[in-house]
Parts: sequence; C-alpha cells; structure tokens
Amino acid sequence: MSGLIARGLCGGYGARRVVGPVDLQLPVGRCTAVLGPNGAGKSTLLRLLVGILRPTAGEVEVLGRELLSLRRREAARLVGFVPQAVTVAFPLTVYEMVMQGRAPHLGPWRPAGPADEAAVEAAIRDLGLAAHRHTPVHTMSGGERQLVLLARALAGEPRLLLMDEPATGLDVRHQLALVDTVRGLVARGVGAAVVLHDWNLARRLADTAVVLDRGLVAAEGPPDEVLTTALVARVFGVTVERVAASEGPVLVPQHASVAASSIGAPKAPGGGPACRSDRAATRPPTPPDAVA
Repeated sequence: MSGLIARGLCGGYGARRVVGPVDLQLPVGRCTAVLGPNGAGKSTLLRLLVGILRPTAGEVEVLGRELLSLRRREAARLVGFVPQAVTVAFPLTVYEMVMQGRAPHLGPWRPAGPADEAAVEAAIRDLGLAAHRHTPVHTMSGGERQLVLLARALAGEPRLLLMDEPATGLDVRHQLALVDTVRGLVARGVGAAVVLHDWNLARRLADTAVVLDRGLVAAEGPPDEVLTTALVARVFGVTVERVAASEGPVLVPQHASVAASSIGAPKAPGGGPACRSDRAATRPPTPPDAVA
C-alpha cells in the first residue's frame, strides 16, 4: 500500500527549480533511502512531500488524500518530519521538546493526558534518552539533538515518517541504533523515507533506494541493485569498489573524479523535463508547524 504518492512534483525557491518533475511512491511498511550528491534536491524534495514548500506543479497524495487538502493538524498526525537541525530558542528539556510531538493530537486547551505521556516516554526510551530527560536540549551535542528531534517525531505516532539526514553527527553505535529503531517502525507498518549520504548505511536501513541527480530521479530500486559502480561514478563522481561482506557487498570509495560528476553543477531555471503547472501550485501550502 502506498502511503505517499508524488506525481509530476516540481518545486524550488523563487524562479529556481530544484526538484522535478518527480514521480515517487513511499509505501507503508517499507523504508526508502533518498540519496544523491550535495545540491541534488534531497532536502527540497522532503519539504515538498510534507507540505513545507509549495509545489510549482504536481501533487502529493497521503493515504489516498491530497496533502494540501488536509487540515494542518490532520496532516501532522499522518506525516512526521525530522529536519536536519532546529534552533532551540528556549531552554527546553528533552522531555518538554519531545512532548511537542504530541501537539497535533491536542486541542488548543487540552493538556497532555496519559496516552500522550505514554507516547513521549516510549519515544524517549526507544532513542536511549532516558538519562537526559531533564537535560536542556541546547546544552547537548549535535548528534544528541538529532536523537531528540527523532524522538519528538516518534511521539506523534505518525503513519509516515520523513527524515532529513538523521544520521548526521551520530557515532557508529547510534547509527546502528537508528537502523534498529527505523526498522522496528517499519515492521509496525510505518512508512519511512530517509535522506542519507552513507551508501552502506542505506543498504542496511532501506528496502528501496531513490537516487536524485540534479532534481530528477536517476535510479530507483533495491539498494544493492541501484548502487552500482557505474551509477556511483556517474552521479556522485566517485570511483568505488564493491567488497564482499557477510551482509552483502560494501562500497569502498577509491578516488573522486569531480569533472565526471554532477556535484556542484547548477540547475538552470526551467532546465530538464518540463514541469506542467496544475491546481496544486495555486493552493496554499501546509505551514511548517504542521509537520515539524
């Protein structure tokens, strides 16, 4: 079952198109890794999929309903979003920040109840943050903050979870814990999409790999089939060797060939396949607080 479907999705910033047109399906009960070089449009694609950015063309459907037709609280209950980083303006503790994830389930005047507290406690426990529940978030390391952001999203109990580089700043032990956490969610029927830079982590984590190249889908399929030496050389500009390992082949970088890659190549406005405007481009976007 496809939890989220994008059809002809295009978007960017001002007159600069960054993504599109993209057709994509994110099934429930499956994990999709979104890969690509810097500037390929990975973060922009996630912001379009959760409604933070207004698409210039195309549409996003969530569990059979158009995303931009949903009320923002309803959208936030269905789709959780973990950004790369947030600025913590107030000295919130870990518990207080994770409790923010319950906001879509609470009315304007309804305090948190036993179900909300249980969801927060479970998220804190699952991410190994129990010892830090009273720690001010602004005093924590970047990797620890990333775990707090993930716990906040989990506390909302979404049907779909989109994560923008959640492994950034995590040590190896916490990266493996992240794999276990996401795979556990997927086993319970949650659909996940994860932006990653680590090809081998994507192999361990994802059922499907989607490779973006200058805003377009360059390849899609099982990670071991998609991440070939030829594709990595063409899209990432890196020569790799596939080394046999107990859990499948591991990609070992050998050297970079920047001239042969698309890294840093500018995306000209209107370049690439045409993005056909439709009614999705004229409708207001879901505000960021609906998904953050």
